[in-house]
Amino acid sequence: MKIITHFKKCLALPQTSWQLCLLAAIGGFASAMLVVIFIFAIEGIQSFYLSEKDDYSSLTALSRFQLPIIGAVVILFFSWLTGYKYIRTGIPFVLHRLKTANGVMPLRNTINQFIGSAVALAAGFSVGKEGPAVHLGAACSSYIGSKLNLPYNAIRSLSACGIAAGIAACFNTPVAAVIFVMEVILREYKVHIFIPVMIAAIVGSMTTSAIFGTAHEFEYFTTITLDSQHYLALVILGVVLGVIAFAFNRYLIVIIKFSARFHIVQRILVASVITGTISYFMPYAMGADLSAIDFSLQNSPELQLLLGLLVAKILMTITTLGLGIPGGIIGPILGIGAIIGTCISVLAMYFMPGNLQASDFALMGMAGFMAATLNAPLAALLCVVEMSNQIEIIVPAMIVIASSCISSGQFFRNRSIFIMQLEVQGLAYRRPPIEKSLQRVGVIGVMQEQLIQIADNDNKTIAATISEHTSHQHVIIKKENLQNESEYIWCQPEQKNSDNSQSIVRHKLIPLSNQSTLAEAYLLLVRKREGGVYIYQDNPNDIMGIITFDAIRSYLLKGKTH
Repeated sequence: MKIITHFKKCLALPQTSWQLCLLAAIGGFASAMLVVIFIFAIEGIQSFYLSEKDDYSSLTALSRFQLPIIGAVVILFFSWLTGYKYIRTGIPFVLHRLKTANGVMPLRNTINQFIGSAVALAAGFSVGKEGPAVHLGAACSSYIGSKLNLPYNAIRSLSACGIAAGIAACFNTPVAAVIFVMEVILREYKVHIFIPVMIAAIVGSMTTSAIFGTAHEFEYFTTITLDSQHYLALVILGVVLGVIAFAFNRYLIVIIKFSARFHIVQRILVASVITGTISYFMPYAMGADLSAIDFSLQNSPELQLLLGLLVAKILMTITTLGLGIPGGIIGPILGIGAIIGTCISVLAMYFMPGNLQASDFALMGMAGFMAATLNAPLAALLCVVEMSNQIEIIVPAMIVIASSCISSGQFFRNRSIFIMQLEVQGLAYRRPPIEKSLQRVGVIGVMQEQLIQIADNDNKTIAATISEHTSHQHVIIKKENLQNESEYIWCQPEQKNSDNSQSIVRHKLIPLSNQSTLAEAYLLLVRKREGGVYIYQDNPNDIMGIITFDAIRSYLLKGKTH
């Protein structure tokens, strides 16, 4: 028992520990395996009607129209089984749960994410795998933490580790996965979290590499030919990407806001009809990203056809995601960015000298559009570097990312699409700075355990007991109420009276689970700004230690509780 308690105390403190690193590796492997099963489920469904993965052009026009509608019916059936209560999924929901529930995901919600997203991706909806991978990774790792009854701050860290493992497993980009977690999910950099997240990403990438191989899906990006004479075109590309990213985010939010008044059944069916109609005429707009990128790079299409594909892909993506089809957004925006880059390359070939490859501009388009849409420049940069296996693209990609983020953010006030989704859906994603700081520390790691339990005597006896012991020891009175439940009273010495006797202030301690963080303790005590809480493990009648409001104040001011 003492070993388990010591283990939890190490996890409760905001410091690098081998215990958290070990759990991160275990959670990363479990999360990656769940993502592998998810990918196999998609490919298994597709194998019934597609000759090759994501090759929707092999279907007849009528089949392409019917497929999303059939998929929508299946998604709605599984949503109906849960009463439509757990249909909300994806990265915005994960961000919400990290802030309000320490990353713990409802089980039914996770099941809906797995089944609904697998069906949506197999049916050709314009959604990505990374959204479900983030959700499934967070759910898997946080489930391990919950089953072990770990402190909530450790569960939150494990949830972040699962997210990194899920993204690394999905794209085989461990470095980009780590930066994505820090830049987009946690939005902060702390070494004691960074190292476990890095370990989880490595384990996630190694797991899927062992199963699917080390090659990336974007194998058509060869050595780039961009040099300084192309930088002006890259700046123009970045500006165009920023403008389109602003329009993309804005109209996606407009659709989410407008469709909120309708039932989920109506929204899903409308999304399927729109997707089916567009797919009838433009099969390469179906799916997450591979079909659109393959078509734009391998078939040397005319500019008019590329622009038509771009419009179709954008319309399909914003209606699919805006109307509630489960799935991710990163896959589609990579596809949209690649098409925009290819369109600009076609125009640049008429005006710029030298050898210019469409794949170079497609890769730059992916980086710039992802950066401007998600407001995540560093994650976008590392994502394209890892996917292309080329360190030489850093400078050109930085030029595109910088110009796209400046044009999108400064001139159009564009923000991360995830934050915009959270706000329009009314999901909390921020906590006051004090609570955010206290959320990093588990109460079991800093609770005061030197307690002296006495009978309920008069103040003189209590004062004498206090004077006999050190200032680090706390005198506690244990009482039994009418329901035979234990109540604990903390006796706090105050100033001495005129007769040289010491007055005693008695505070009734509030019970608090040992999984809680200092943030929960603070919220219980902040109104009175005095007193304390007592920590218990399984039985609220058994006290493990106490946390006083003075100790919380000391942590905020000095970084330590005593």
